[in-house]
Order: sequence, then structure tokens, then C-alpha cells
Amino acid sequence: MKYIIASDIHGNLEYMKKLDEFINYEKEDLDGLILLGDLLNNYHYYNPEETSKVAALLNKYVSIITCVKGNGDSTSDNKLLLFNPTNEYEKMNIDGIDFIITHGHLLYKYEHLLEDNYAFVGHTHEYDLESKYFNPGSVGFPRHGLEHTCILYKNRKIYLINLDNYTILQEKSV
Repeated sequence: MKYIIASDIHGNLEYMKKLDEFINYEKEDLDGLILLGDLLNNYHYYNPEETSKVAALLNKYVSIITCVKGNGDSTSDNKLLLFNPTNEYEKMNIDGIDFIITHGHLLYKYEHLLEDNYAFVGHTHEYDLESKYFNPGSVGFPRHGLEHTCILYKNRKIYLINLDNYTILQEKSV
């Protein structure tokens, strides 16, 4: 199975375009796009035109999207989307592996679900493949000088992808 996992786009049109290019490059046999929240709201500045363009790019994938709500997702922004990120978490079975999908700001509420499962979490804007909570970092605004990133999950391997040049920064087997 093959999934792309992304988080914390925050309405950044430049890097949403790069994510869109990567999705199109990987679209053959792509089973889904998992979005971990904070899609449109930009704390740095608000540009309604850019927000609408980011929403339009995301809406192209409505048929393959699984999405959870982030702490920055607002009802007014979500009206631009053809999918509704209202759930705080989702459970998914990928390749026989159970995953919890959540933004991460409410991780403490779901620790009981995580005991025997892996998780995809966002929120921190810092990528992490070291624990069983895999964080794809931030598409839009990474912290501490880190790269703009997403995850490619393919056949029980997790690849951290640099969205500036689509190279693999890290990989891990699950």
C-alpha cells in the first residue's frame, strides 16, 4: 500500500504546490492522502486568495483523503474544503498495521489508543520517525530551520521526503 501523509500546511501556497507536485509524481498506485490538520489557517498572515488556492489543490484529492482536525482548523476556513476535517482522530489499518491518525495537540486524550498501535501525528512542525509516533513535520512552516517535509508510506516503509527537492531525508521500516 502507498500513502502520503502531510501536516501543518497552514495555507502556504508555495509549499502546497510542491506537495501537489509530489502527489502527482507518486499518484500511480497511491491508496490515499492522510492530512493531519492545520490545513488553511495561517498564523503569520492571512491571504484569502492563497487560502482559496490551497483549498482548491487539496480538493482535487477529495476521493482519497483521510483528514483529522488540527488546533488551527476553523469552521470558516473548512467551508472551502470538499471534505470535512472534524474528527480529532481516526483509526486506520494499513498493510495489517493499526495506526491512529491525529493532529497531536490532544495526544494525551488518546494515549490509551496508542498503547499497541503506531500513530501519525503532526502539530509540532518538527519531523520525527524515532518513536512509534511518526511525525511528518510541516509542509508550510517547519520550525528550527528544518526542511519542509511530508511522509511517503510504501510497503511497510516510511520515507521522510524533503519537499524542496523530493529527496529522502530518513527512512524507517514498520
